[in-house]
Amino acid sequence: MSSLKTIGIIGAGQMGCGIAHVSAMAGYKVHIYDLSQDRIESGLATINGNLARQVASGKTSDEDRKAALALITGSSDLNDLAPVDLAIEAATEDESVKRKIYSQVCPVLKPEALLATNTSSLSITRLASATDRPERFMGIHFMNPVPVMKLVELVRGIATDESTFSTAKAYVSSLEKTITVAEDFPAFIVNRILLPMINEAIYTLYEGVGTVDAIDTAMRLGANHPMGPLQLADFIGLDTCLSIMQVLHDGLADSKYRPCPLLVKYVEAGWLGRKSGRGFYDYRGETPVPTR
Repeated sequence: MSSLKTIGIIGAGQMGCGIAHVSAMAGYKVHIYDLSQDRIESGLATINGNLARQVASGKTSDEDRKAALALITGSSDLNDLAPVDLAIEAATEDESVKRKIYSQVCPVLKPEALLATNTSSLSITRLASATDRPERFMGIHFMNPVPVMKLVELVRGIATDESTFSTAKAYVSSLEKTITVAEDFPAFIVNRILLPMINEAIYTLYEGVGTVDAIDTAMRLGANHPMGPLQLADFIGLDTCLSIMQVLHDGLADSKYRPCPLLVKYVEAGWLGRKSGRGFYDYRGETPVPTR
């Protein structure tokens, strides 16, 4: 285990709860902060459910589940993050939201505490400049779902200290995750490759080359992908897919990263995928049904 003892998680959504889950399983004390107590309660219930599933599948013991849950606390009081050694921001993929969080959380954190972001696409250097500790700031990008996915991308900003990087590396290794180091370019490695593929699948649908079912079946059985690109887009969230494509398009100024107009239309309709009940599939019935 690294020199860190207590991990603060900012955001009790899917990613924040996943990071809390794996951190507690590795023996760290974890404190989750979110704006409302309802979101905290919902997040803790999600962690409990995911741990229970791991017990049922034999991946962990009930004793370990109880021990992990005992290490996790949560509140809607920002001041409760004061003792943490590392705070990981896992808020929505919106730079203005993240900057606002840093302006509020930095005065609360102890001076030596590290601050990290779970951003999947935004500039680490630019985000670091919005904090009071750019040398103690970096990207620790977990994959979704965190308890299942083995990879974590580590991304340094231009000001990140070597000791910050070493501590983050030790922390991620202690979670039994595999590390890949990415340079601070838009969307890093995984999403720089993955999201244009998803966007191209949406163009393939938009241009009528194939139906939702045809495209997903083709990539599952023709390229041996575990799920089709449109099903994966719904899982990620179409709003997140769109924001990453916009970061790529703006940051690299290449027309090949232009978000598909159909993706924009779905997001404008509020059809964001699984989380909203409709995306490229309709999830409101017993089994998902393609929407095109």
